[in-house]
Amino acid sequence: MVKLVDEMKEAFSKVRVFPVATASKDGIPNVVPIGFCMLMDDETIWIADNFMKKTIANLKENPHIALYVWGPEIQGCFQLKGDVTIFTEGEDFQRMREIVLAKMSRAPAKSLIVMKITEAYSCAPGPGAGERIHLVTP
Repeated sequence: MVKLVDEMKEAFSKVRVFPVATASKDGIPNVVPIGFCMLMDDETIWIADNFMKKTIANLKENPHIALYVWGPEIQGCFQLKGDVTIFTEGEDFQRMREIVLAKMSRAPAKSLIVMKITEAYSCAPGPGAGERIHLVTP
C-alpha cells in the first residue's frame, strides 16, 4: 500500500465526481462516474455501490480498480490504482449506508467497496504525464 501526501488528500476532498475504471476477467473495460467516494485515511477509499451493474460484476471477477482525480476545483490531476474488497454487511458497511442515506434517502447503498491504494500516476499534461508518483510507503 501507499499513503497519499497532503496535497493529494486536499485535491481528493474537492472533487465531486470520480471516473472509476474496472475490467472484467477477460479485460473488457468499464468506466463510470461515481459520486460517493470517501477518503477514509491515507491509503483507503470507500466507494458506495448504489446503481452499479457492470462495475460490481467486474470487481467480483477482477478486484482491481483505477480512479481519476481531476476537476475544475483543483490544479493538476492524478490517477489512483488499487485492490478492492466488497462488503454487504458488517460495521463499515452499516456506517457507509448511514452516510449515503443521510445524503440521498432513496439510495439503495447495496454494497461497500473498500479500495486500498497501491499506486498513483500523474495525469497532468507535459513531460511527466503518465509517470508513477512515488508516495510514502508504510
